[in-house]
Amino acid sequence: MVVMLSARLHTINYALPSGRDCKYTGQAVRALPLRIISVGKKRSQGVQLIVDEYIEKLKLYCSVEDAHIRNNPKNARDWRAQVDHEDSAVMDLIRSDDWVVLLDERGRDIGSEQMAELVGDAGNTGASRLSFCIGGPYGHGKRLRERADVSVKLSSMVLNHQIAIVVLVEQLYRSWTILKGQNYHR
Repeated sequence: MVVMLSARLHTINYALPSGRDCKYTGQAVRALPLRIISVGKKRSQGVQLIVDEYIEKLKLYCSVEDAHIRNNPKNARDWRAQVDHEDSAVMDLIRSDDWVVLLDERGRDIGSEQMAELVGDAGNTGASRLSFCIGGPYGHGKRLRERADVSVKLSSMVLNHQIAIVVLVEQLYRSWTILKGQNYHR
C-alpha cells in the first residue's frame, strides 16, 4: 500500500512496510523528537505510571513529550461539537513540519517491525518531529485526518485512550530496540 506523504519540504511516496524484518535493524537512524498527543479523560494512576516508565526508557533514544488533552464534557450531548473542539485542540499542538501518525481503528494494520520502520523512515522525511495522535471517545476530527501523513491501527479492536497510550509507548520502545538490534524485542 502506497501512501502520499507531505513532508512539508517536499512530497514523497511512502509505502508502509509489509515485511517481517526491519530494514534499519542495527543501522544509524535519525531520531526525531516524539510527541504523543492523546485526547480523553484524566488517566488513572496505574496507566500514568506505565506511560511514565516507558517514556523514561524511550528517552534513551530520543526526546519525548506527552501531551494530554481533556475531552470536552460540556458538549458531551453533541458529539460533533466535541470532536470539532478536540480537533482544534490537537491541531494547535501540531507544527507544519511535524510528521503526523494518526492512530485509528481504520488505519493500516502493522506489526512491531513495521512500526520500527515507520519510526526509522520518519527521520528521512525532512520533518523535525514525529507526532502520534490518539483520538477521543468519538475519534479524530476532519482537519487532523486531512493533516495526518499516515494512519495506522494499534489493534483490530477499538481501544480506549488509556489502553491505546500504553500500547503505543510500549510499541515505540520496542521499535527503538528493534532499530538498535537490542534484545528486548525477542
